[in-house]
Amino acid sequence: MGKVIAIANQKGGVGKTTTCVNLAASMAATKRKVLVIDLDPQGNATMASGIDKYQVANTAYELLVDEVPIDQVVERETSGGYHLIAGNGDVTAAEIKLMEVFAREVRLRNALAPVRDYYDYIFIDCPPSLNLLTVNAMSAADSVLVPMQCEYFALEGLTALVDTISKLAAVVNPDLKIEGILRTMFDHRNRLSNEVSDQLKSHFGDKVYRTVIPRNVRLAEAPSFGQAAMYYDKSSLGAKAYLALAGEILRREELAVSTNESSEQLA
Repeated sequence: MGKVIAIANQKGGVGKTTTCVNLAASMAATKRKVLVIDLDPQGNATMASGIDKYQVANTAYELLVDEVPIDQVVERETSGGYHLIAGNGDVTAAEIKLMEVFAREVRLRNALAPVRDYYDYIFIDCPPSLNLLTVNAMSAADSVLVPMQCEYFALEGLTALVDTISKLAAVVNPDLKIEGILRTMFDHRNRLSNEVSDQLKSHFGDKVYRTVIPRNVRLAEAPSFGQAAMYYDKSSLGAKAYLALAGEILRREELAVSTNESSEQLA
């Protein structure tokens, strides 16, 4: 069964969409089957995937509200080599419509059930707020990947997000956990960045990825060309960093599987 990872942070501008698109493209480059779900009404992940958000026939709205079968919603030809469920301004209306339906918190989980076995990874780009769309993402996800800048206020935001994840786990998804914390837009020359990074590692330990995403012009430019950084400029530091992140996540998965198998043999 594929792994579903929600990419979330209640603070905006921390690199959620950049992480979603570039991590998905990096995973797809390793021959994994990957699906990206754009739940952000801004539709930035859709545009960064080379898909015109204004021209798509079906989006996450049709999936969640009209319950259109998922195979009719998926865009299969993206610039990143992964599949996509697009998002645009219609997704804002989805949140309002969902208030009127039964089992509204698990609409996305139920919609993904038929394809969980097909994909290796499903990444959900969440909106920068705690709303019904984010709740649906958390309900459907196995874990949450948290991108964050190493700034003072980011620590407060992370504390609030961890509390939110804990509360949602108690209500809609008892298996939900933090997949990892990713330091984004990082500048090693900045003293505050290094201090916050040290605090993160001391508090969250190995939940903090060793891979660090640097502040990089190519990462910022790539979405305007509808591409992930690895296809826009594969030699850029940003592209290399996300490939390294994909490798780190895959190694963690292999280690977890190996550890579980060893435990079962001992039992």
